[in-house]
Amino acid sequence: MYLSEALDNFIESIEVEGGRSKKTAENYTLYVERFIEFAGDIKVSEISYELVRKYRLWLNRYENYNGVNLGKSTQAYHLIALRRLLTYLSKRDIKSLEPTKIELPKMTKPQVNFLHYEEVERLLEVIPQDTELGLRDRAILELLFSSGLRVSELINLNRDHINTKRREFSVRGKGNKDRPIFISKTASQHIDNYLKSRKDNLSPLFINYSKRCTAPSLDGNYRRLTARSVQRMIEKYARLAGITKKVSPHTMRHSFATDLLLNGADLRSVQSMLGHVSISTTQIYTHITDQHLKDVHDQFHTEI
Repeated sequence: MYLSEALDNFIESIEVEGGRSKKTAENYTLYVERFIEFAGDIKVSEISYELVRKYRLWLNRYENYNGVNLGKSTQAYHLIALRRLLTYLSKRDIKSLEPTKIELPKMTKPQVNFLHYEEVERLLEVIPQDTELGLRDRAILELLFSSGLRVSELINLNRDHINTKRREFSVRGKGNKDRPIFISKTASQHIDNYLKSRKDNLSPLFINYSKRCTAPSLDGNYRRLTARSVQRMIEKYARLAGITKKVSPHTMRHSFATDLLLNGADLRSVQSMLGHVSISTTQIYTHITDQHLKDVHDQFHTEI
């Protein structure tokens, strides 16, 4: 079996049998195709430890069209995709390199960029509340901080998805897995305020008010906000609030998780609310809470 055929079968398997998203399949395709770019469309039985070693070196020196090298984490994703392809082949008794022969590089823990509660308040206070646009933006930021939603989950919400009376609803996150979302009374009130100001019957919960959004559409999806629009909106208010750190929709998700942990929530509950498959993903926040506990110790412990 040649690599191209193995890749086609592998991608079909992770979509149909593994239940992975289309985006995940696209990423795996990109990463394995880069291995084919390096090695050629060889037989899978010809993949050797030495070939993978040379591939790692090639990845480290690889430059894109702009002359930019691949980051260490991106290189690791390429190797993860290759190892999962080999695992797929091994389970089907197709001769190739043992997956365990590919050692993944040790990754440094990512720095978590989050806002303290006082910074969140400053961010919210600069949003004007006398326009429909301002009401929308306040509702978005309140919802992000209250729920820990990913921006992709936020922009795909429709009016009928969210229940502001019960203050809970479900979203389908990564891996097509549903999880419950709970929101505060304040976030619920701001969403209601925004929806009351709307004069349209469009289905998206949050719509784009740009004059460029004029293409016809039966369900109003042409007016649905994009992730980039939310990103630009948050950056604008962060500047107005005098916040110098980089603030993104994911910063609000980090802020949600950090706020829960600093106020005593357990890690497993936060894992569930964020929709993390593995607890190890949620553990990126522990060094923040550990520092908080140290500060409390230094402040309140009496030295002998």
